Amino acid sequence: MAHQFFFNPFILDNLPAPSAGFDVVQDISEPRLRMYITSRGVKTFFVRKRVHGRDKRIIIGNYPEVDIETARGAVPEVLAAAMEKKTLHRKKITLKKFLDIYLEKRVRRNSISRDKLERAIKRHFAELLNKNISDISSEDVKKVISSIKGPAIAGRMQEFLQSVFRYALDSGYLHENPVASLPKIKQKRRVRPINKNIFHRLVRSINQEEDLNLRAAFLMLIYGFAPKSKVFAMQWRDLDFNHYTWCDRPLSDMAVVLLQDLPQDGRWVFPGRGRGHLTDPRVAWNRVVKAAEAPDLTMDDVNKFLMRQLVWASDKEDFRVNMNSLLNDVMP
Repeated sequence: MAHQFFFNPFILDNLPAPSAGFDVVQDISEPRLRMYITSRGVKTFFVRKRVHGRDKRIIIGNYPEVDIETARGAVPEVLAAAMEKKTLHRKKITLKKFLDIYLEKRVRRNSISRDKLERAIKRHFAELLNKNISDISSEDVKKVISSIKGPAIAGRMQEFLQSVFRYALDSGYLHENPVASLPKIKQKRRVRPINKNIFHRLVRSINQEEDLNLRAAFLMLIYGFAPKSKVFAMQWRDLDFNHYTWCDRPLSDMAVVLLQDLPQDGRWVFPGRGRGHLTDPRVAWNRVVKAAEAPDLTMDDVNKFLMRQLVWASDKEDFRVNMNSLLNDVMP
């Protein structure tokens, strides 16, 4: 049950963020108005309503961009719009064209992640792309999903299609969602094989890597508190050693010391082959984790291990202090 109180700027400005997941609070003045508070401190107004037999959470906007009185006033309009019966479009649209709309309106990803998604769409949904979205049946979707190798990828692509067709349903292009009747693909969740002892062995193994560029890149996966795609694509122009920041995000002390010792003779902090940056040094990483006696450990595991323990703070300097404190605690 959501915690209830009278929404006012002083209380909302000082609401503590949960350590994980999100909290929900409810306005006493307008009981239909609620707010999410995420572990990263993002506050979002929303309303909850059962619409046409389905429970829906309708987002109004983020606070403080949307102020309290505006959010309260928007509640009746948002609910009335949600209850209106969607008019079915007579003009047909192919899945390919609708995906362009969906990616533009609903997908918020960086360019690398978006390109990866578009490649997956072309690879896995090729036989559906030129079909009218209203003509695609559950059997068509089932056939495509069953042809995808690996339950993890198949499950994610089915969830993606489920979201696409749900949006098509809400937009008035469909009478029903053809993915809704399909059973979810059972997946065996991977257990991340890392603890503090393994982490210590990994750091020692990284420090023994002979290639200076790779050694620094692998250490930055630890010191930078960022996924490998962002770490490997670091550019010198994005670093500000006067303010200890990287793209306006704080840098830990260990990251600053590491980066300042590297040669600044190009565009990329971690150059790869040719003119590009380092991308996926899996051969070197496999060599490092094998020496650390943790052959199943991935670069993503390292980031997840640290981010689970990092205490979020909205203030940059407080966040930087938390980074330094965690690294001092976990480093051998």
